[in-house]
Amino acid sequence: MQPSHFQWSVDGGLGRVVLNRPERKNPLTFESYAELRDLFRSLTADRAVKTVMISGAGDNFCSGGDVHEIIGRLLQMDPGGLLEFTRMTGSVVQRMRECPVPIIAAVNGVAAGAGAVIALAADFRLLARSASFAFLFTKVGLAGADMGSAYLLPRLVGLGRATELLVLGDTIDAERAREIGLGSEVVPDEELPGKAVELARRLADGPTLAYATTKMLLSRELDMDLAGSIELEAMTQALLMRSEDHAEFYRAFTEGRDPKWTGH
Repeated sequence: MQPSHFQWSVDGGLGRVVLNRPERKNPLTFESYAELRDLFRSLTADRAVKTVMISGAGDNFCSGGDVHEIIGRLLQMDPGGLLEFTRMTGSVVQRMRECPVPIIAAVNGVAAGAGAVIALAADFRLLARSASFAFLFTKVGLAGADMGSAYLLPRLVGLGRATELLVLGDTIDAERAREIGLGSEVVPDEELPGKAVELARRLADGPTLAYATTKMLLSRELDMDLAGSIELEAMTQALLMRSEDHAEFYRAFTEGRDPKWTGH
């Protein structure tokens, strides 16, 4: 697909989403929410894309929903229209979590509201020193739980810290985000694009079928007991033992060379 409300490109298996309204800190609109949902849904069947990197143009990641373009329209909607909108924004996160390819959020500057949740829904979060997170929904008079944040955040940082972030809506800086597990690494701003591409290239060039199944298992086992998780993992491993990539590992091992992964 060719979105018109953010930049999308694919190069050598690496898909890039750039939220590109830098003059407004890259806020989201009705249209960009819908296009993000549709993009991640389409990647379920797109084998040309091996990994996705999300970033913001300019000095910020994403300031959340556009106050000027969204809230005024929402105030004039009936309950049915409002529910349709909130389901659409939540479906962005659902499609990201169901998307089989690893997703990297390269976060610099502001990641607030829906922008913070989109970063949360990624599989990897690399942070510039300028990065900050604010789940600020309560500060606009709405529930702190939005777009799946009350499901994902406690599983990432623990219930206590998630409660503080979602109820109080306070801003935390990059170092605090890394300290509590919301980011994996903090780098100087000028190094963030290169670090993100380096990780994305590693993922795109690796055993992508193994990565996809690992992501699926991590998501599915969040709500399973141990016995069910072990059985699901056993069945998955048995299937992947018949994969071309696993056979290629053995050939490469016996021949003393690096594997040539195909994702099959």
